[in-house]
Amino acid sequence: MRKNHHSVHTPHHTIFHVKTSSRPYHCPQRHSLMVALRLPSVYALFSPSVSVSRRYPEILWRCHHHVRRFSGVSAQSTAEKEVSQETEPVRVAARKDRDEERRVTPRSEDFNAWYNDVIADAELADYGPVRGTMVIRPYGYAIWEAIQGLFEHENQGDWAQQHVFSAGMIDIIEDISKFIPYSFIEKEASHVEGFSPELAVVTIGGGKELEEKLVVRPTSETIVNHMFTQWIHSYRDLPLMINQWANVTRWEMRTKPFVRTLEFLWQEGHTAHATPEEAEKEALQMIDVYTKFAYDQAAIPVITGRKSEVETFAGADRTYTIEAMMGDRKALQAGTSHDLGQNFSRAFGTQFTDENGQRQHVWQTSWAISTRFVGGIIMTHGDDAGLMLPPKIAPIQVIIIPIWRKADEQAGVLNAASSVVEVLKSASIKVQLDDSDQRTPGWKFNFWEMKGVPLRIEIGPRDVSSGSVVISRRDVPGKQGKVFGISMEPSILVAYVKDKLDEIQSSLLERAKLFRDSNIVDVSSYGELKEVISLGKWARGPWSASDAEELKVKEETGATLRCFPFEQSPGMKTCLMTGNPTEEVAIFAKSY
Repeated sequence: MRKNHHSVHTPHHTIFHVKTSSRPYHCPQRHSLMVALRLPSVYALFSPSVSVSRRYPEILWRCHHHVRRFSGVSAQSTAEKEVSQETEPVRVAARKDRDEERRVTPRSEDFNAWYNDVIADAELADYGPVRGTMVIRPYGYAIWEAIQGLFEHENQGDWAQQHVFSAGMIDIIEDISKFIPYSFIEKEASHVEGFSPELAVVTIGGGKELEEKLVVRPTSETIVNHMFTQWIHSYRDLPLMINQWANVTRWEMRTKPFVRTLEFLWQEGHTAHATPEEAEKEALQMIDVYTKFAYDQAAIPVITGRKSEVETFAGADRTYTIEAMMGDRKALQAGTSHDLGQNFSRAFGTQFTDENGQRQHVWQTSWAISTRFVGGIIMTHGDDAGLMLPPKIAPIQVIIIPIWRKADEQAGVLNAASSVVEVLKSASIKVQLDDSDQRTPGWKFNFWEMKGVPLRIEIGPRDVSSGSVVISRRDVPGKQGKVFGISMEPSILVAYVKDKLDEIQSSLLERAKLFRDSNIVDVSSYGELKEVISLGKWARGPWSASDAEELKVKEETGATLRCFPFEQSPGMKTCLMTGNPTEEVAIFAKSY
């Protein structure tokens, strides 16, 4: 590794000279930039109690390309025709906007370009100044905060108290120490071998050569074990279970916003146990937690299973995974749980005195999900109009668009809209009122569809007179997803909105299941596997071949063994590669 460094001068950051195992690279420490977007008040920007124009106007005014196709008006009831006379100018304006502004690249035309367009136009993130980095924007971080909140709320029984690892400090805080002595990484042989290509290494700090190189943390197993060694003495200290929400750095060569970046946010848990059985139970329990979260909250139908030895986390005995199929049929590893055995405890001397007075090494687990989940939600549910967020994840579940044409109609419409906000807010529905007057209603339709808000409520003068609203579903485009004449009476409106949000949540999951199942093909030979992979689908077949043969599949097809699913059909089978008997099938797919 070369030791040349490049100076960067800034009055606001400590300067660190960073080199990686692949090529030297220098950058100012970026953590403060990330923290600036991780304030607790970020989620409050999307709270249900304040309107858009008064709270965060730049969310509206900075958008340039939020356009979707609107279907023409077909046969309607008399009531619908009366309402359509009021909203038709909105559709005309939307069609005009569509012609004047650039549309998102269609998914079917270029999936990668579509993904990048959605991230930019929905204002989720932007590229950072260092290659492979991203800056998460407020709306993107609000989605991550929603994931955090749901995850902790749903799984409080599985969380231990939160600790953050920093020299001499154990506390419940958001900020973390990112630096690990290089000697820590070297203590576990397979760990350093697995992570070496991804390490960012600090060699100079404060203008002086460091006595020991520091690794910008790629994961926390090493520093966790160092601290566990200080905290664990007796069997009475076990099990020790900790969790942190943090950011880590991995020097990726091929990057993709949210999915694979040099720096990303994640939830990271670590546990220590007295027996291997307890550790294995914990690892399995946490992958089950991730599976339920993916299905119930993110509406992503993952396949849960065990990784092969080739794909096992560096330093683990076993790795369990949830694998999700994206809209382009590539696999996304959405979460992992590792049974670490005693690999790290032996390397770090993490021991306890058992009930018989004997010194024993602890048995450990680690498990994590990351902002990759945000990318998974985009690629699973999004369409040509932009994001499509499951209601349980959405920072805003309902957007209200007031519509008026005459000045004397404005006050009545806004008063009615504000009343609807209060009704839905009191029912714990995350609702937003877009009462800004610098954009047309049609532009607002496009904007909030791009942001994936599940339900839109339209209120015009006729709606005020009739005491009703128009409600449109984000997951059902055009007339089919629009319902007229929903009463503003609180009990009726709240019940209807909650029912529709539940329907959307279920519909997105079922749609994703159908897509996944229609693109998994059972194979019984290597030739069939290669053909299925060439079609961009997932191949599922019996497997008991060697690591070398698994790597051969990767080299010849570009596909990797994603997992041995937990759900297996009974009976012996014949390995598709060797012809030997096997009890398990494996799934192969190209992946991110």
